[in-house]
Amino acid sequence: MLCHGTPWSAEVWGEVALWLSSNHRVFLWDMPGYGRSPKDVAVPIDLPSQMGRFAALLSHWGLDRPHVVAHDIGGAVALGAHLIHGAEYADLFLWDVVTLDPWGSPFFRLVAEHSGVFAELPGALHTALVKEYIAGAAGHRLTTAWVDALTQPWLGATGQPAFYRQIAVLRSEHTRPVVEQLASVRCPVRIGWGADDPWLPVNQAFELQAVLPGTPQVITLDGVGHLAPIEAPAAVSQALTDWLTRPPRSADDATDRRSPTPPPAPSGG
Repeated sequence: MLCHGTPWSAEVWGEVALWLSSNHRVFLWDMPGYGRSPKDVAVPIDLPSQMGRFAALLSHWGLDRPHVVAHDIGGAVALGAHLIHGAEYADLFLWDVVTLDPWGSPFFRLVAEHSGVFAELPGALHTALVKEYIAGAAGHRLTTAWVDALTQPWLGATGQPAFYRQIAVLRSEHTRPVVEQLASVRCPVRIGWGADDPWLPVNQAFELQAVLPGTPQVITLDGVGHLAPIEAPAAVSQALTDWLTRPPRSADDATDRRSPTPPPAPSGG
């Protein structure tokens, strides 16, 4: 089960999901308010709502103890579903996750405080702002095609206000109950992080390692920013393949700094 963050959608996991699908059944979802999911103003999209929704979705799909991979606020959502709503996982792989304070870029915090003002920006200015914000997540290493694809859901009469609305409801006070229970995580955890993440510094990976049970393994990817699944899909795919095929009861107590060899291409078209 692959979980996305903000302002992304399941699309960030597309290439990695393709690799994994050669040997695993892969589930993706767009949280309400993101990607192809509805952006209805009546649907709550704050973190507590998304946490409960994810737990309910796993139950609805009949997924009993899935392997869960989570990025950005998807990490907070997956952890909250587990620690607050009782969802059980076989294991959990956290990539550049929003959990520990402080989180949110300076731009993110500015928009959260003035979301109504930003929502009234002229369309062209809004588009330029969102593109710059998205490109900055990867240290401006994203291709134009990727920036355009990730920007598209946030344009137009529906997308523009939705972009600022989702920022306005994301608050660190909603991750604190999760942080308080991190020592109670009931499944093996592994942590991945872009060493050059401009939004969430890599030291947070080691802070998480220190508070989670079992001293989880940390994998850091050199030259990678906040969007590892897009910036380094081969490295992320290899890390996930190693995780999913590790021997039972293997120790997750090391730090691994590397650029993994890409996995073999899946067979078929």
